[in-house]
Amino acid sequence: MPPLCWRPIALPVKLIIQIPCYNEAETLAEALADVPRSARGFDCVETLLIDDGSVDDTVIVARRLGVDHIVQHGRNRGLAQAFQTGLDVALQLGADVIVNTDGDNQYPAGEIPRLVAPILAGEADIVIGDRRPEQSAYFSGTKRWLQKWGSWTVRNVSGTEVPDAASGFRAYSQEAALRLNVLSRYSYTLETIIQAGKLGLTVTSIPVATNAPTRPSRLQRSMWHFLKEQGGTILRIYAFYEPLRTFTYLAIPFLILGAFLWLRFLASYVFFPDADRFVQSVTIGAGLLIVGMLIFVFGLLADIAGKHRQLTQETLYRLKKLELQRGAPAAHWSGGSRLKDKEA
Repeated sequence: MPPLCWRPIALPVKLIIQIPCYNEAETLAEALADVPRSARGFDCVETLLIDDGSVDDTVIVARRLGVDHIVQHGRNRGLAQAFQTGLDVALQLGADVIVNTDGDNQYPAGEIPRLVAPILAGEADIVIGDRRPEQSAYFSGTKRWLQKWGSWTVRNVSGTEVPDAASGFRAYSQEAALRLNVLSRYSYTLETIIQAGKLGLTVTSIPVATNAPTRPSRLQRSMWHFLKEQGGTILRIYAFYEPLRTFTYLAIPFLILGAFLWLRFLASYVFFPDADRFVQSVTIGAGLLIVGMLIFVFGLLADIAGKHRQLTQETLYRLKKLELQRGAPAAHWSGGSRLKDKEA
């Protein structure tokens, strides 16, 4: 059974530190070495490891190190799904604040009290550790440039002020964790920021140090692969939350070019007697205008569907909250994944 924690009735505050892992047996001890077992403002601090189908001894090492809760995926589902499983299970375990960190010891666990402070103070729903990529000795020049422009893009798309959008060292309030739903399989970092901005959650950052890399990144197989996956995520999530604006942007070039060709024909018809040679402008312009209008209509339909999506999202939020209050089984929240406590 899970560890018992004394929690005052007036102000129950429980911190769960979740660690998504895939074959992290060699680095897990380092990652857990400085994880606090108590923190100011919390009555209880617990650890939760999400094993994303590891084929090494990650789970055995986690048990030996005294991890409080272990969730196992039967197969590798990807970092994004492991993160979502962690949020769901942490909520069902009674977390009031959830911290996400990595199993490769990239982030110093000693910074966790600083990371959660804005949430405890009621100043933020989500706090992201800013690695300050432009100053990091562990980032190449290309990676610094990509991080800079990637974070700038996410800030503009999400309407937030996040200097290091790709950082996975984060703290979430219970309210934020209830409202976020990760849809992709690749990574949660950019998607959750865009979601948070569109949902009106308060996102802030604090500067944190980083440890030296212990292994190559498993997400970034190559620079092109990383750009393709993260760029695709930004486009999909932006279109998901702003369908009318997205389709309008796509329709505008067709409408402008089509209108220009029609004006070209009309001008030639009025001012030149041999206007017949511009008849092709009418045909091509009409085609472009029709395509532009169809794209715009698709945007209207997508916007209507988006309103239904908002209602569905609010219903899901209320359902999660109701199940949380009623104490639904954690296995339900983790999609059937196995949850094991250290006493088991």
